[in-house]
Formats: sequence, C-alpha cells, structure tokens
Amino acid sequence: MGLMPALTRAEAQTRARLLDISSYAVDLDLTRGEEVFGCSTVIRFGCTEPGAVTFVELRPGTLRSAVLNGRPLDPSSLEDNRLALPGLAADNELCVEADMRYSRTGEGMHRFTDPADGEVYVHTQCGPDEAQRVFACFDQPDLKAVLEVSVTAPQHWTVLSNGAGEQRAGGRWEFAPTPPISTYLAVVVGGALHSVRSEHDGIPLGVHCRRSLAPHLDADAEEILDLTRRSFDRFHELFDERFPFGKYDQAFVPELNFGAVENPGCVTFRDEYLFRSAVTDSERELRAVIIAHEMAHMWFGDLVTMRWWDDLWLNESFAEYMGYQVITEAGRFAAWTGFAIERKPWGYDADQRPSTHPVAAEGVDDTAAALANFDGISYAKGASALRQLVAWVGEEAFLAGVNDHFARHRFGNADLADLLDALTRSSGRDVHGWAERWLSTSGVDTLRAEVTEQDGTMVSAEVVHTGTPAPRPHRILIGAYDLVDAQDGVRRLVLREHLEAALAAGAGPGGAVRTPLAPLTGAPRPDLLMLNDGDLSYAKVRLDARSWQAVAEALSTVEDQLTRALLWNTARDMVRDAELPAGDFLALAEAHLPAEPVVTIVEAVLAFGRQQIADLYLLPAQRPAALATLAGVCREILRRTADGRSDPGVRLAAVRGLIQSSATADELAELQKWLRAERVPDGPDLDPELRWQAVLQLSALGEAGEPEIATELARDPSAAGRQGAARCRAALPDIAAKEQAWQRLFADGALSKHLLTATAQGFWQPAQAELTAGFVERYFADVPAAGKRGPAMARVFGRTLFPVHAATLDTERAAEKCLNREDLTAALRRALADQLDDLRRAVRVRGV
Repeated sequence: MGLMPALTRAEAQTRARLLDISSYAVDLDLTRGEEVFGCSTVIRFGCTEPGAVTFVELRPGTLRSAVLNGRPLDPSSLEDNRLALPGLAADNELCVEADMRYSRTGEGMHRFTDPADGEVYVHTQCGPDEAQRVFACFDQPDLKAVLEVSVTAPQHWTVLSNGAGEQRAGGRWEFAPTPPISTYLAVVVGGALHSVRSEHDGIPLGVHCRRSLAPHLDADAEEILDLTRRSFDRFHELFDERFPFGKYDQAFVPELNFGAVENPGCVTFRDEYLFRSAVTDSERELRAVIIAHEMAHMWFGDLVTMRWWDDLWLNESFAEYMGYQVITEAGRFAAWTGFAIERKPWGYDADQRPSTHPVAAEGVDDTAAALANFDGISYAKGASALRQLVAWVGEEAFLAGVNDHFARHRFGNADLADLLDALTRSSGRDVHGWAERWLSTSGVDTLRAEVTEQDGTMVSAEVVHTGTPAPRPHRILIGAYDLVDAQDGVRRLVLREHLEAALAAGAGPGGAVRTPLAPLTGAPRPDLLMLNDGDLSYAKVRLDARSWQAVAEALSTVEDQLTRALLWNTARDMVRDAELPAGDFLALAEAHLPAEPVVTIVEAVLAFGRQQIADLYLLPAQRPAALATLAGVCREILRRTADGRSDPGVRLAAVRGLIQSSATADELAELQKWLRAERVPDGPDLDPELRWQAVLQLSALGEAGEPEIATELARDPSAAGRQGAARCRAALPDIAAKEQAWQRLFADGALSKHLLTATAQGFWQPAQAELTAGFVERYFADVPAAGKRGPAMARVFGRTLFPVHAATLDTERAAEKCLNREDLTAALRRALADQLDDLRRAVRVRGV
C-alpha cells in the first residue's frame, strides 16, 4: 500500500467540533493466515450537525462491507485511507468488516515469527496515526471513546489488551471496556506468551514475553516488579488521582519501533530490555527509567491527553522528567547522572540543528509532521525545562498545579494553555511568561564565567549568558572548587561552596546578560568555577582558562559523579563546536577515564571517542592512533578491575570498548583467542552479545567470513542472532558482499525493520572507505524511493544508512542535491536533513 494522506490539524478540528465518539467495539480474528487478519468494528457516535458529511480512516487489505445506520456504503468509495460517511444522523452506528494486513515494519499489527521455536507473535503499534491499520476509527487524539476488544486467536495463545481479559472456548478472548482513551493508545498483544503475575495495592500486575525468552524474564521478573511497585507507590504519593486503568500489564514484544509505548493498562516494551547477556548498571537504570516513564504516562498522556500533536511535549517531557525523578527517589540509581551524560546530549544536538523547534512545537499541521517531533527536544530538552521550572516555582507548587490539571481534564484532552493556567494558579507566578521564554523558543543558551583577580583574590566575577532569540532566565547552582594536595601526592578538586544564582532573561537577540557573583568578590580565586553544577538548567557551559586547566589536571578527582558527567559533557560539546581539538578529548580520556567508577560515564565517554571522534571527527589517517588510544584506555581499565573488587559493569564496558577499538593484527588475534576460550582473561565470559561484537569487528577487518558467521548463527539462532549475522555479513570487506547487502536493503523489500536496521548498521565501515566510495553516490540516488516504504523504514534509510562517515565536501554536496528533490517523504526529508547537519559538523571539525 502506498503513502496515505495525513490528517491535517484543520481536518481534525472540524471533525472534533462535529463528532462525539461514544464507543468502539473491535472484534479481531487472528487465525486467517500469515498475511491478513479479520476485523469487525462497530463505532457509535453522535453528530452535532445532522446531515453533515465526514470520513472515517481505514487501511484495509480488503474492505468487505461498511454499513452506516443500516445503510450500506459502497466499498469502492474508500479513497486511500478515507471512507466518506454522508448523511449523518444525530446518533450513528457504523459497522465495518475488513481484512487487514499484518505489518513487518512495526506499524499497525506487527507479526513476528520467532526463529528460536517457530512461534508466531503479534502486537499493535497504533501511534500516532496507525490505529487505522488495525480497525476503522476516527484517528486523532481528541476524539476519545470507550474501547471494547474481542479477539479470536490460536488456542494456545495468551492475548492481552487495554482492559482485563477472559479466555472463552475456541481461542476466544473478551476484554473489559476501557475508560475513554485515544485511538493511538489501543493495544493487542498475542502469542505463546510466558507470563509472571503479581498484585500490588489492589492492582493486578503482569509481565510477559515470548516463550523463548522465558528464562531471561524469570531472571529479571522480581527486579521489574519491584520497580513497578515502587513506582506505583511514589506516583500515588505525588498524584491525587489513583491509577485509573484497572490492571497493569507490561509486555516485552519483538521488533517494537519505540523503546516502549504507554498503552493504558498494557504497556509494550521492546524485548531487548529483557537481557539475555550480561549488562551494565546503566542499562538496568535505563530500563528502570523507562518503566517509570511509561507509568507516568498513565496520568499524563492517557488520563489527560493532548488535543493535537503540537503538544506532544505535554506527554513526553513530563514522563521523561518523572521517570528520572521517581527512579532516583527509589534509591538504587543516580539516574540524573545518566540523564546528564547520555540523554541530555540528545536534546542539545537536536536543538543545534536546522530542524530544531520549540518544546511547544509550531507548524505541526498534520500527523506526518507530528512523527518528526518524537525527538530529543520533546523528550530531553522538555524534561530539562520542567526541571528548571520546578527549581523556579518549587516542587510543592509544581505538583499542586499538575494535580489541578488532572482533576480538571481527567479522561479528556488539554493543551499547553490549560497546564500553564493550572501552574499559575498553584504557584502565583507568571508561568505563561516563563513558558514564552522556555517552551516557545528554540536553541541553547551558553553560560560563561568572566573573572578578574589580583594576587589570587577575586576582584569581580560574573556569569555571562547568551542565547537566540534572547537569553532565557535560569536558576542555577555554581560550584567553586579548589585544587587541594592529598596525602597520595595527587591534587584533587574539592568543592568549597555552592552559590545560587538567578540569571535574568535577555531583552533581545544578540545581547548578553551579565549577572554579578557578589559573594565571590574578595574571596580566594577558585581553581574551577562550574556553572550549572547540579544540572538544574538547560544550557551549554564554557569554562574559563584556569578552570579548564584544573579539569585537565584533576577531572577524575571531583567527588560528585553528576559534576564529573557535566564536565565530560562540556568537553564533548566543545569538540562538536570545534573549540577543543579531538585529540585533547582523547588525552582527557587517557588521563582520567581509567579511574572513573561510574559505568554510565565510562560508556558515554568511550562511545563518543569511538563513534564520533575516531570515526567522524578525525581524518582517516588519524584514526589508527585514536583507536590505539581508546584501546589503551580500555586495557588500563581492565588492569585496574582485574581483582574483581570494582563494579563488573565498568569492566564489561571496557571489554566492549576494546573489541570495538581493536584494529591491529595482534588485537584481532586476541579477539579470536577470546572467542575460542569463550572468555576474557579474568572475565567476563563471552556471552552472545560480546561474541557477536567480536565477530563483527573481525568480519569488518577481513579476519572472519561467511563460515565464521554461519557457525556463530548456528550457535545463536535467535532473533538477536539473526540480526548479528545480518550486521556481520553487511560488514564484510568484499564488493560482492556489499552488493548482496545493497540488494537486501533496496531491492527485495523482504527484511523486517529490525533486520534492515542491522544490515544498515553493518554496511558502512570507516576502515572500508575506499571499498564503499562508489556506494555513496548510489545511496543518494536510491534512497528517495526507499523512503516511501513508510515512516519507520524511512528513518532507517535516512539515519542509520546515511554515509556520515564519508565526511567530505563531495558527500555534503550530494546530500544537498538529494534534499532539493521534491519527491521525498516528510520522514525521510527530516532524517536526511539532520544527518546532513551532522555531516557538515564533522567536515568543519576535520577542517576539510
């Protein structure tokens, strides 16, 4: 099926004024074979203007019948995804019978066959406008309705939906009606599920996965359930409204496009979050945050839903903020450190691209544009803005406003103005004015310290902050640190004091706001002045020369892990802005990363060093030396952690980093030795994930081929194993292998989205630039047609497969020429534009 017309905001507003949807009764038959499933939908709805005409959305394989108020409609009148509904009455009943297509792209009703045991699994992904791939509906967020689902499935299946379900005879499942919800939140999950069930505070809990992953769920079930219980307890302390959707299932499903989806009563997670190999605490922390994030959506997003997609941030920013806050309060994880060094850079990077937009986005004129705003601005920047708002109004006033918002709009829809009104009432502050600065403008402010000193004493100090279109107001902490001699002979950066500072907003573009730091006048000059210490605001930080010198000497000695994360992030951003040579970042890593005890920081620094500096920001001739430096850092971490007393996650991160940085003949021989021994000396064991990483590196550098890949796949025939093999085969340094991978990507169309992604990940290898040079031009010729396979596939082609490693002016010009075409889909155009901006940055940093 080709591209369908996107619903416009104007059409949605017209339909919302016209219709009041009472209920959907959806009956699905999942026993009709591999290609289609049956769907019978009955919609009951009112109309404020009897006699009016509207349309319902539907993307069927075959529309068998449609009956409106007892009057048959001509199935041939379905145009694209719109079925006209003429002559509406005050009260209406629409009955639609259709055969619907299963998806292999994660959109609509996705069907997956587990290679481990041949079992079939399905799950739906209905957002933002994919519910119409599952059942006939008025597919917009502000037409909420009661949803009642029934399903016929193979008798050995378990089926889940939003409401509580009961299994009848003959594979029949019937589910309780939901409270009013939006169509994009409807869900069905089915298959030979393995389930762990519990109950907490009167809420039935279930955790589910496909049968072949049962051992991995059983190993983690108590951790998942404990986090679920703790999160419910905390949300019930914070919110006046109890969880409003009865039971709470969490289903880990294969090939989900998002990390997780907040379907009320039945959250779906990508099943990669059931760990089949060893993981670090940062990966467990991320899963914990996602569990709390999706639970927060039960209130913000599900109970109260945005009217239109320009207020997507009302869902995602709130859930992002609450996810990190609640998991931090739960005690095990220092989650805001992970946010600062892993999540927040996603927002900073997105906010410095031409495609940036305000948190409260403008110009979301249709559902196609809405999908583009599932980005770092709506998530990471929005959560940062909320954290700054809490710092300004106080947590008590913030939560009072949120609870007022829930009470006024429960089971309904709201927009930004509604939330701001509630926060204004609760805080007594001009929250609308704050939002105008923070939520309605794009871009990142920059904070700098300017210091005048005489004989080691501060004569003056001030914070200078700039921004476009004008600097925002900020409430920040400033850390004053001194270099202190320690008994071990190492000078350490020790916190002297924290200062609170209120930075005023600027009056217009181009101006700088100067805020004096009076408490520092007359005091000894700190060796480090750290602006935005504690990370309460959202801004780039630039250090003065003396502060940077202190960081270069003693970064790893700073006691607070969040401050260390912020300093690493500052160094990262300076490299991206060509203000710090890439080699200086690597020198910083060489000096300080081996002593870093927090695995989240270790992983982020190694990832930036390998994926950005070595592969993008350095010239090809400089890459071997960069890899050697990173490999040396990893070996030093392994040496320091060999006694088994350190966090095993830090050691695991170093093993992963060493595999990915191995390039010399001796290093590759070492990887082969590990594979044969099935273990790294002094640990860890080589589990499937580490084995595939090693085989990938060996394949890309010509030290493994099809026999070794086939042997590894026979050892691990799982879905993850198939992806690993696809990645390795695409990485082989052979023109025939590249041609085969290209055909799989562009010609046959048989790959699922996850296998397509794995193939794309393996294709471009920086060490193979000469081999793949001819494919760069082919990419820009072939990608426009590939982008028409749908938004999910377009993002793979436009992001994952983009040849960003080829950071040359020729690639830049080719990308610009491609973007000038008029036949690009919205999803592909956004992906290409973002990647082109990253390419330009790499060209600028390289100085070519």
